[in-house]
Amino acid sequence: MSGSTGVGNVPRQQQTSGGRRGGGRGRKGGRRSREVFRASESQHPQKKDASDDQQDLKSPPPACTDFDVAYFEAYAHIGIHEEMIKDHVRTEAYRDAVMQHQSFIQGKVVVDVGCGTGILSIFCAQAGAKRVYAVDASAIAVQAKEVVKANNLAETVIVLHGRVEDVEIDEQVDVIISEWMGYTLLYESMLGSVITARDRWLKHGGLILPCTATLYLAPITHPDRYNDSIDFWRNVYGIDMSAMLPVAKQCAFEEPCVETITGENVLTWPHVVKHVDCYTIQLNELESISTRYKFQSMMRAPLHGFAFWFDVEFSGPANSSIITPSQSPLIGISDDDPVDDIPTKKRTNLNEPLVLSTAPEDPPTHWQQTLIYLYDPIEVEQDQIIEGSFGWQILCERVGISMIRSRYYYFLLKTCTDSDLTNIDHTKLHKDEAICFTLANKLEVMKI
Repeated sequence: MSGSTGVGNVPRQQQTSGGRRGGGRGRKGGRRSREVFRASESQHPQKKDASDDQQDLKSPPPACTDFDVAYFEAYAHIGIHEEMIKDHVRTEAYRDAVMQHQSFIQGKVVVDVGCGTGILSIFCAQAGAKRVYAVDASAIAVQAKEVVKANNLAETVIVLHGRVEDVEIDEQVDVIISEWMGYTLLYESMLGSVITARDRWLKHGGLILPCTATLYLAPITHPDRYNDSIDFWRNVYGIDMSAMLPVAKQCAFEEPCVETITGENVLTWPHVVKHVDCYTIQLNELESISTRYKFQSMMRAPLHGFAFWFDVEFSGPANSSIITPSQSPLIGISDDDPVDDIPTKKRTNLNEPLVLSTAPEDPPTHWQQTLIYLYDPIEVEQDQIIEGSFGWQILCERVGISMIRSRYYYFLLKTCTDSDLTNIDHTKLHKDEAICFTLANKLEVMKI
């Protein structure tokens, strides 16, 4: 995610070797608490009923909370932006997308949502944009303004230091560009800010980059990770420390882990959890996501958990022709099946939409993959069915005098087909917990 603009986000954390749990550890100050994460999920502006649109046109934006301030301050740290810019897969995909859509950008007005250091705004200016509004709520906007000046683009790129909900742009825009994606696509993402910018400023028929996103889920086997974190305790310098196993499992697997795996770890074709169309999605659609999955294992292996990854697509408005990079370079820049069987998207030639993928078989990115591990692996046979459901829901609750929005997760797993999944009363779920069913239908609780 390039920078920070709206509310209800959690800053992307610095990568560490061996993966991260719950979004990872930051460069400074250690691991963020769950309380900060829960509270930072709060305050997304809600979509109103159509009948209320007129009277709400002049409604003030939601107030900036202490958690929002902490988020913006985190994104002022240069290390976060260094990590993202050094992700060449990410940065070059955006540069290529600007090149590919130069005909939509040249002579047009662009807004960069969460501009960070301003690199995407500069790409657009170099592609011939008439004007670029670079919006960021964190103090990095001060440095972005200096970067713009140093590249003699101050007349074209206008840096606005503030939230998308608060800043004023006195004209409609032709293009919105944003690197809004978070871990598991929607964790700490800026999609809500992109939606707000779209509804405030985008012209009818305008361009959004990227235009769509897809979140995938697949079962995985990962014996090396399990051996390193769990089986290690069975024999430590000849000492039986298996009494540590329950604690080791909890510490290693109680939260999602951000790690890099390969295609060899994936047991099946992925399942599409959520498809996002940036032109039509509404804020209330981010409140809850649920999906039922049904996989058929392609091999005999222990099932250690599930992996999430995503891709985003950069394509022009419907029925439009695209300029390929080879045709028009940037100025100054070089070059309902019962079983899921959906392969990830591949771009085989320059005339196809450009796709930025975080799939295990593609070049690694700073997003890596997000893994949810079972406490104990389940042996599955080749062609065995793995089915269940996954979802999350954001609900309001009172903490002190404030109303915050907490994210509740559930994960149901069954590796047999003799009966339907047991229904769960989601209102009785503990927040930040995932429920996993094993072959014996024994409940395991895994903190998320």
